[in-house]
Amino acid sequence: MSNTPLSLHPQNPHYLLFRGKPTTLITSAEHYGAVLNRDFDTIPYLDALAACEFNLTRLFSGAYRELPGSHNIQNNTMAPTPESYLCPWLCVERGPEGEPLRWDLTRWNDAYWRRLRDFVADAGARGIVVEYVLFCYFYNDTLWRASPMHPDSNVNGLAIEERSQVHTLDNPPLLAIQDAFTRKAAQELAGFDNLYFEVINEPYSCRDGSLSLDWQHHIVDVLVDAEATLPNQHLIAINYENRVARIAALHPKVDILNFHYAIPDAVAWNYHLDRVLADDETGFKGATSTPYRTEAWSFMLSGGAILSHLDYSFTVAHPDGTAPIIGSTPGHGGPAWRAQLTALKRFLDGFDLPSMEPHPETAVMANALHVRSAVLAEVGRQYAIYLWGGGPTLDFAMALPAGDYEATWVNPADGKVISTETIAGHTGGGRTLKTPIFLEDLALKVVRK
Repeated sequence: MSNTPLSLHPQNPHYLLFRGKPTTLITSAEHYGAVLNRDFDTIPYLDALAACEFNLTRLFSGAYRELPGSHNIQNNTMAPTPESYLCPWLCVERGPEGEPLRWDLTRWNDAYWRRLRDFVADAGARGIVVEYVLFCYFYNDTLWRASPMHPDSNVNGLAIEERSQVHTLDNPPLLAIQDAFTRKAAQELAGFDNLYFEVINEPYSCRDGSLSLDWQHHIVDVLVDAEATLPNQHLIAINYENRVARIAALHPKVDILNFHYAIPDAVAWNYHLDRVLADDETGFKGATSTPYRTEAWSFMLSGGAILSHLDYSFTVAHPDGTAPIIGSTPGHGGPAWRAQLTALKRFLDGFDLPSMEPHPETAVMANALHVRSAVLAEVGRQYAIYLWGGGPTLDFAMALPAGDYEATWVNPADGKVISTETIAGHTGGGRTLKTPIFLEDLALKVVRK
């Protein structure tokens, strides 16, 4: 553990600083149940992430869990067997088969907190950051009844009629329990540098337009207050919307702006807020790599700093991420896919990212209106460019200041160099390059020589 936790980069708050180095967080990780599911073997899982050079895992606290069949996910790590479910609170009543029936929300489950600390420590030893998600929206009444916070599932006499009342300021007894849990999480994780918090997953799923922002901002205040006297003050994220939204009400202590299934406009519309932009979850684009690769590259090269792909190949039976994606599971994963995402991470690691910002005006496709582009640049020094939509070949015009440059075309699917050319004696203004033939996407690195 380090004395300095993950932080916004002091030169450019759209990026991160971790253990003294500029950092983007990229991963293809399990479905958030690594701690709450006692049957999941976390060591081969973390080893698999580290082998791909990934540096992030997303983790749900256990205040919410899923059940077999939830969201059509097969072999869901978020759906432990009843006897293998771990949560922050102490189970005080079990059924004849050992299944948990009721919890005491004023008493802590030491086994859970021990497993959580061990997991964050093991992740940190591999250079992996943990996004710890405190709460999750309850998508239906069945999932709500499975939570220890449901009145029938605890001994604390909570009077909550509807799941829509859970994440509001309108129920003081439950709010006190949520506050106490938030403070407990801050205390238990105080010493770790490889950590940031998210308040709640997908609160917008209620579709009333509220995002529970008053409640979320209250939890942010509780977390900030809890950490004020602790060794570290960790970054805090809020999950704002699927795909894209303009963020109008930003709490000053929120550092990371999370979107799910994000498009580049999520960055463009909110870049002025000077925060880290994250594509915090991917999915629902079928079982082939191209749509997810395009999402990842286009988001990150538009100025995003975090990419968290939801990889269903990590299961209890295959914690190393080698399980086939079966049935109607709404996503993609596996070793071949993760190798493609490693190519993105290596490409980005080849730049001085804190010196760069989005410059979409740099790129002009002269003869292909169907091709789109994303450009990060430190003008006159370094350019990272992504083209998607397919060629087969086209004239690509760049606006470049005078100088000598080296241009390297890269295949995003495997990270391999396709070709390199020298731009010598450029006198400034537009410079046209002929792309290699490509059917799906291309990456281009241009650096001043």
